[in-house]
Amino acid sequence: MALGRTYSVALVGLNGYIVEVEADIGQTLPAFVILGLPDASLNEAKERIRSAAQNSGIPLSRRKITANLIPASLPKRGSGFDLSIAMAVLLAANDVRPTGRHVFIAELGLDGRLRPVRGILPAVMAAVQAGYPDVVVAQANAAEAGLVPGARVSGYRTLARLAFDFGADPQDLALDFEPDEEEPDEEGADPAALAPDMCDVAGQTEGRRALEVAAAGAHHVLLSGPPGAGKTMLAERLPGLLPDLGDREAMEVTAIHSLSALTSAAVTLRRRPPYENPHHTATAAAIIGGGSGLPRPGAASRAHRGVLFLDEAPEYERRVLDALRQPLESGELVIHRSAGTAAYPARFQLVLAANPCPCGKAAGKGLDCTCTPMMRRRYFARLSGPLLDRVDIQLQVERVALADFGQTRAEEGTAEIAARVHRAREIQLERLGPLGLETNAQVPGRVLRGVLRPAGTNTRILDHALERGALTARGYDRVLRLAWTLADLAGRGSPGADEIGQALGLRQAAAAAA
Repeated sequence: MALGRTYSVALVGLNGYIVEVEADIGQTLPAFVILGLPDASLNEAKERIRSAAQNSGIPLSRRKITANLIPASLPKRGSGFDLSIAMAVLLAANDVRPTGRHVFIAELGLDGRLRPVRGILPAVMAAVQAGYPDVVVAQANAAEAGLVPGARVSGYRTLARLAFDFGADPQDLALDFEPDEEEPDEEGADPAALAPDMCDVAGQTEGRRALEVAAAGAHHVLLSGPPGAGKTMLAERLPGLLPDLGDREAMEVTAIHSLSALTSAAVTLRRRPPYENPHHTATAAAIIGGGSGLPRPGAASRAHRGVLFLDEAPEYERRVLDALRQPLESGELVIHRSAGTAAYPARFQLVLAANPCPCGKAAGKGLDCTCTPMMRRRYFARLSGPLLDRVDIQLQVERVALADFGQTRAEEGTAEIAARVHRAREIQLERLGPLGLETNAQVPGRVLRGVLRPAGTNTRILDHALERGALTARGYDRVLRLAWTLADLAGRGSPGADEIGQALGLRQAAAAAA
């Protein structure tokens, strides 16, 4: 008997590392040992592999089997190593021929079928980047694995069929066993056709304009106003205004959702920006990411390249809200746990919705509000100053007037607004592409105050606001970003005094109302 060697992939966050799987069959009493920092689910692989091999017609040796996962210092978790360990053991017993540089990623059922695992897309991406393009996965994962350019993917339903293709003796193999085919997901209607449309929003001229600006420049938004004013309706329609994702962005988003396993295996790249709307009782781990062992992505990462909407924002725990401050600046979440550190991309657009007070009636004259002035200030103060300083657009959403609510004229729809947003994004990309940037929201302050500084005395109103303490230095830069977006929507070469004045008004409206 010889040493068997195969390969698999260990994921730490979205980063994958090639794992060399060694298997040795000794001459001592029966045992099955897995080395290399396996977690509980990986330790359970011993029984899954024995039963799967037995029911496939290729029972494992009754002597001591030792499987070693290299590098031993890297934590291994999940059932995706089942297939690579099984093939390494069969290779050590000379039941199959050498597998070369094939990478095996699949879970084994007790009946010998190969079951899909989550995170297959980032795992295959890591394998290809490391120079291991030949990948064997469960048939249910084959379409998702095939999305990776350069990958040569083989999908199998059973261990017996895989062993046969790698030279196992067909005499005893259970090749007649074919598990029931899984029904493919029905595509149904076009998601774009089912998305909420801006034409459903009656009135709210300022809110509609603010959303258009936010979509054009990828700006964060705070919508403050009484219940029923339309804050949630506006937020739900923001993803529809955003352009489709490019190849690189679509691969990032699909990889995150593959790892989070909230949906079935992907068959195509996700081209539309994602939308996450967690409940205000969500924990920090649910929004930021975390969990036992190596941390998993949270709602903030699943909203990467899309929208993270926090309704009733003051009801969230303050530490959860403040934890968003770092990804709002860097576009990345780095989560440290005792088992390791994971980094996830989190370049999302944050939309906050808040009532003006606990009872929600403090808008306008506030005649029906039962909250004291101190209660109102404390309620809105749950949104910390440093967090709000990172939100470009802060708008007070007023109640819809009867004249607007009962009007018969059609409001402008999502398609028309999205077309203007797309043109503005193209202008930004042409201007910012040489700097390695995509949208106005990403432009650093030194560039805004340097090569992109508006000409002449157009910034005088901003300078006065900074001197009076009405704006911080960060707020100054964010107003300039908004002004550039307004200029792009208007087709102007650079922002003038009008655009800067409008940008300052968009930023200070909710703060003044509070």
